[in-house]
Amino acid sequence: MKACRVAVVGAGLAGLYAARTLHASGIDVIVLEARHRLGGRILTADEAGMPAEDGFDLGPSWYWPQMQPPMETLIGELSLHSFAQNSEGDVIIERMSRETPQRYQPIMADQQSMRLSGGMASVVRALARDVPADRILCDATVTAMSLSDTGIELTVKTGRGSSDILQAEQVVAALPPRLLEATVSFSPEQDKATAACWRDTATWMAPHAKFFAVYDEPFWRTAGLSGTAQSMVGPLVEIHDATTASGKAALFGFPGVGADQRAALGEETLKQACLAQLSKLFGSAALKPRAVLLKDWAADPLTATAADRVGGGHPLPGNSQWVSGLWKDRLILAGSETSPSEPGYLAGAVVAAGRAVADILSKIDSR
Repeated sequence: MKACRVAVVGAGLAGLYAARTLHASGIDVIVLEARHRLGGRILTADEAGMPAEDGFDLGPSWYWPQMQPPMETLIGELSLHSFAQNSEGDVIIERMSRETPQRYQPIMADQQSMRLSGGMASVVRALARDVPADRILCDATVTAMSLSDTGIELTVKTGRGSSDILQAEQVVAALPPRLLEATVSFSPEQDKATAACWRDTATWMAPHAKFFAVYDEPFWRTAGLSGTAQSMVGPLVEIHDATTASGKAALFGFPGVGADQRAALGEETLKQACLAQLSKLFGSAALKPRAVLLKDWAADPLTATAADRVGGGHPLPGNSQWVSGLWKDRLILAGSETSPSEPGYLAGAVVAAGRAVADILSKIDSR
């Protein structure tokens, strides 16, 4: 049986931030990640859809420095380079299918959306570098947790198909509460009210998809367009310039059709419909992409549950007691959705993980 002081379940932003901080504090930590890659909902991919060190953000791509100081502080601490989301040029509004889309000069937003050179996965790589490689285990799916006299025993299914047991004094569950409730069995069971709270907490991004069209050059900029568009016609309802800091040109948009409708349409049909819409909005050059990408988060079993296929509400900040009863002293939830501020966002993951670490360190200091 393996053992550690703290087990962190999930190697997204929250999990890696917690692990890095705990390791820096001299705490023996092991990170368990069900995917074969790090990052969770952060996924920077090349035009073939494979994880890349310079690519397109199929998950979150922005942060807002003025509104989200924890994220801005982390970016500075990691010495990462940020750049502003392109907003130069006109925006396009598409109101009705029988009308020509209209161009407007945008009213400049007070809060500038920022992106990272190399994609948002650069945060993931930077955090992971500060945790010993042998303490981060991928293809390691936690299927069960049992309370023991000294902590929690975690049942971990490995990529080889076998199961291992890990003993930890404390566990940080750095994944969405709804996903935790749906995929991990507990002995003893969680209180019914606690389980219901987890189940009822919407997972941000889980119902949604992102479509990318990659081009040889950002032709819309030459035409005086910012790449930003809003549509009441669809299938894409919101479109932005996704060109990278290194100059790889792309447009991306959020399909407005629900998860079940996307599944019924099929990936190829949806991609062709999205390209046809981009052509209508930005001209015939949009019909000649180098590549197209579609990431449907609702179809990702390590992000979404069946409950996520309907609705797309943003988790609301609250003061929920995320863990109660016998589990309260051993299990801490740190997914972004549990943050008292900016839940669901990248900044929420930083805040939630920071609170979890502070909780663990205070418990250790009091012993």
